[in-house]
Amino acid sequence: MKLEMSPQMRLEQKMRLAPHMIQSMEILQLPILALQERIEQELNSNPVLESDEPGESADNEPQGEQQQRRELPDADISRLPSDKSLDTFERVDSLADDYRDYMDEAGLYRRVGHDDEPDRKLEAIKNTEALPKSLHEHLIEQWIMVDAPEPVKRAGERIIDYIDHRGYLSVRLEQLHNKDRKDFSYDDLKAALELVQRLEPIGVGAKDLKECLLIQMAGSNEDMEFEQRLIDGFMDELLENHLPEIAGKMNCTIEQINQAIARISKFDTSPGLQFGQVVNHFITADVIVEPDDNELGYSVRLAKSNLPSLRISDYYSKIATDSATDSKTRDFLQNNIRSAQWIIDAIIQRKNTMLRVAVSIVKYQRDFFDKGELYLKPLPMSTVADDVGIHVATVSRAVADKYLLCEWGVVPLRKFFSGGTEDQNGEAHSWEAVRLKLKQIIDEEDKSNPLSDDKIKKKLEGAGIMNLARRTVAKYRKILGIPTARMRKRY
Repeated sequence: MKLEMSPQMRLEQKMRLAPHMIQSMEILQLPILALQERIEQELNSNPVLESDEPGESADNEPQGEQQQRRELPDADISRLPSDKSLDTFERVDSLADDYRDYMDEAGLYRRVGHDDEPDRKLEAIKNTEALPKSLHEHLIEQWIMVDAPEPVKRAGERIIDYIDHRGYLSVRLEQLHNKDRKDFSYDDLKAALELVQRLEPIGVGAKDLKECLLIQMAGSNEDMEFEQRLIDGFMDELLENHLPEIAGKMNCTIEQINQAIARISKFDTSPGLQFGQVVNHFITADVIVEPDDNELGYSVRLAKSNLPSLRISDYYSKIATDSATDSKTRDFLQNNIRSAQWIIDAIIQRKNTMLRVAVSIVKYQRDFFDKGELYLKPLPMSTVADDVGIHVATVSRAVADKYLLCEWGVVPLRKFFSGGTEDQNGEAHSWEAVRLKLKQIIDEEDKSNPLSDDKIKKKLEGAGIMNLARRTVAKYRKILGIPTARMRKRY
């Protein structure tokens, strides 16, 4: 069989997304804080896009700026680049080169403004909270003040370098000793470790949880002799909740052990976490749902945000349509006007889509807003998409990283979409509601005789939730962070 290449013509149809459609989908998916940043970028990059900040009024502007704004639309068009002055852009390039030479000679540029005009970037830097001190920095500052021989000081610095963010020594001392180097000996490492373990926060430098607790007990002002014997001799049994076995070996009562556990629980199992950067992710509600007397039973509205009101500059619009403007300038302005109109339309469409999706969610999850999380129902995104008249992917983008504020707190919009099961009465329950019911059953159990997963399954069946496998109960229990029945048992 002979293979050869030959040109062929073929007619086919393909779906291609226009740039403004892609931008609209991106805007829809952005959370409110990310959208604020995106708008700021557009304002900085697009000269024809203007904004009205919330509360901004023309009456508050200086008289000179008001006069300048009124004069801009009536500016002399003859001063702008035209067909008779095509060298304008070349002169601008030349000016840029001259300005660069001037900057090289004059040094760094310094912004000149009015004395009463605040520098926004400088104010932001001043108001920005300083980064918190790390655990390593905190330990090094203390170690500098420790009085010890120089080899021990160097060994201590090496040990501190290997203390993790929780405060534990992440390697064995033998691994820190290099026989080829004479900076410090293994004995220096042991001496340094004893000194490091005396630093604040108390408990740092331990190799495991057992040593961490013993270090904190040794530094306590209370009598911790019983607790020290308990941790030192029966740590593994204690973690397995074998209290009767421990009581028999220590010749004490279970009540004494429970009291010791209560005292031990006051110690910090991760002392290093007291230091370092704590990242708090700000959550801003996009939708607010409040009770109302309307047909829906609730009022649904978009939360007020600091998003500026965008508009296209009238001044540049006139220049773009003026016949006296040269083609290069006109094309530049028209492209930017088109881009500005796209983002304005995308933001308006985002608001409308989110509001319609939120109204549909309230309609289908009415029991949740009336009674709480236990009444959350299964709701596929396709149901809301059909109700609103949009694609399922659009619903997914509309609820991504968005939050709803209602009587029950701030709730992720994605939480309202999940699968579920039906009870024996035919009433639907979402998997989230099933997990909450499982947690409620465990919270109400007798802790001296906790329920096994099989018994929890039967309790759920008694509540009408049928056909739930035992392994599913165990999976949901682990998701909720609830230990097994043996570990929940209280003596």
